[in-house]
Amino acid sequence: MMERLAATSPRFKARITGIVYLLYFLTAVSAEVFVGRGRVVLYDTVSLIANAFYIAVTLRFYSMFKPVNRSLSGLAALLSLAGCAKEILRLFNLAPLKVNTLVFFAPYCLLLGYLIFKSTFLPRILGVLMALAGLGWLIFLSPLASHLTIYLKILGFIAEASLMLWLLVMGVNIPKRKRKQGPGELAERSQPLGDTTALADGR
Repeated sequence: MMERLAATSPRFKARITGIVYLLYFLTAVSAEVFVGRGRVVLYDTVSLIANAFYIAVTLRFYSMFKPVNRSLSGLAALLSLAGCAKEILRLFNLAPLKVNTLVFFAPYCLLLGYLIFKSTFLPRILGVLMALAGLGWLIFLSPLASHLTIYLKILGFIAEASLMLWLLVMGVNIPKRKRKQGPGELAERSQPLGDTTALADGR
């Protein structure tokens, strides 16, 4: 029973991440589409909630990808948290510098794409999409963005929505394989998640 829980726990945790990711999408879209910037107080409140959800997603991604590469996962998390902090300060008119938050989120998407691509528990196409989204946000910061804005936004939305939906519906891939053991011993599970215990415990 305990072995079964250990095996399913990473997939369950991934789906929880997908749920939090979905809540971010719903609040962020609601702020822009249904509330609008004209209603300042309500817009800022919903945007603050959206940022809180994204912070939660960032921390969960750090835990998920730490077994793949602890240093890069930590760097990605720091970039995302810095971007969220900048957005929150902007909502309260406290941002010290007028810096586009894509300065943080573009490399974050690139690093996340790399981590997904190198992992063995998510489809590599999701990593490619996230990396392309990161490149797109870098282009968004350049003069070329004036001609490509709508396409770059669509690319970013498709990449993040695809990752969110995969986590929500499929979780992570945890294939089973048997290893040779002595006579009378049961075959044990093996998971391609690097430090599997760390992922299962959410550390």
